[in-house]
Parts: sequence; structure tokens; C-alpha cells
Amino acid sequence: MKTLSTSEFRSAVYAFYSRNRRDLPWRETHDPYCILVSEIMLQQTQVERVIPKYESFISKFPDFEALSSANSGEVIREWQGLGYNRRAVALTRIADCVVEEYNGDLPENEDALRDLPGIGKATAAAIMAFAFGQPSVLIETNIRRVFIHCFFPEKGKVSDREILPLVEVTLDRRNPRDWYYALMDLGSALKKKENNPNRKSTHYRRQSPFEGSNRQLRGQLVRILAEEEVIAMDQVLSRIKADPDLVRSLLLHLEEEGFLAIKNGTVRIA
Repeated sequence: MKTLSTSEFRSAVYAFYSRNRRDLPWRETHDPYCILVSEIMLQQTQVERVIPKYESFISKFPDFEALSSANSGEVIREWQGLGYNRRAVALTRIADCVVEEYNGDLPENEDALRDLPGIGKATAAAIMAFAFGQPSVLIETNIRRVFIHCFFPEKGKVSDREILPLVEVTLDRRNPRDWYYALMDLGSALKKKENNPNRKSTHYRRQSPFEGSNRQLRGQLVRILAEEEVIAMDQVLSRIKADPDLVRSLLLHLEEEGFLAIKNGTVRIA
């Protein structure tokens, strides 16, 4: 396979995008709050699952002030179905920080974004591009897939350190928002049509089975707690079909994370 030049690469990506652009609700807005919510939801969750939850979440909590004013139970109940519930906790903490420290406006600065709870390098770069139109250097799973497929067709193991210079040199600095959307759509299509190029990434990890995992147990615990404002520890243990010592350990970890509170033999979302 011939390696593409920068101009050929851009032309090919935009040509694909013109024919196959995905209509996603968060692409219809430049509101930093809405972009933030979508990016947090899209961490480790498929687009198809995010769409209905995003629309419902934005309807219930339309801005930072509304989210900051909500109690944790409301937010967790609205989050159910997305998994990785700690993201919901991080999102409420971000809302608190934005309201208290930035007068309700998300900072237009990548370093400041990365200082907020639950926002790493990729999420901060995505917000800069999609909410503020800034030419940040972004790499995530779909973008990584495109660059490996197009620029490293014969290489066995590819690191992000090798990909990042290519992301920067090919970046459409006049329109980073559409450029990254185009890359993501192409990457999503490649996953369906090709042997997943990301398997050649040094960052590729097979996810451990969900069934019977601690992740599954944590999800069950959160669902129970979302249904009840306060519940006795014994009731929690009786409703989870697992080793009680393991369940207690998971509850303690959730308390350490600030997710729930255990007091006088009862458990509630913090």
C-alpha cells in the first residue's frame, strides 16, 4: 500500500466525510457545556448508546448551573445505562468548579481544562477543537485507527509517539472541528470494514470479560443505590449475589472515591 502525502491524505479523508458524515446531536452545537457532556459520555462508551442518554441528560441538566445544583442521586439515576459511573461524579465536580471558579463558563484553555476532574489530555484537546475551534492536537481511538491504517500499513507495533507528529502536520488548522469529525467517522468505518488497525497500536488492550467482573458488581451496586436514597448495608448484601466480603470491599472503594457514604450501617450516594 502506497503511503499517502499530506495533501492526498486530507483529500481522501474529506472525500469520505462528504459522503458518510454521521449526524450526531453534539455536532449540532458549539455550546462548551454540551460538548463537555458528550466527550465525558463518549469515554469508553459506544456512540449508539450515548445518543439517547446525551439528549436526556442535556434536557434534564441544560447547563453547568443546573448540573451543579442537582444532587448526586439525580445525576446517577440519569446516567444509568452508560456504565463507568465515576464519570458522572466527575462531571458534577466539573460543574461545581466551573460555577465556583469560572462564573459558569468553561475555560478556553487546554491546561485549565486538564486541571478539572475527569478531563485528560484527549478530552481537553477535543473540547478545544469542538467547542472553541482551536487547532489542538488530538488522538483518540478512531483517529489512531486512521493513521495506523494509512501511514503504517506494514508496521507491526505503532506508538502514539509516532502518530502524534502526523496528527499535527496533517491538521486542518482553519477547521479543526470538521477535520477531527471526518477522521473519527473514517476511523469508525475502518473498524467495521477492516481488520482493526488499532490492534497494531502499542496502546491496544483487550478488555477483560464483563460477566462476573468487579465492573459488573460495581454497576449492580450503583443501580441499587440509584433506586434508594438510603439503604441498609444488609439489604445491599442480600440483593447482590456475590461474596459479601467482596461486596463490602467494593462499597469501601466506592466510598474512598467519594461516590457514596456509609454511616451507621446504611449506604447512600454521596
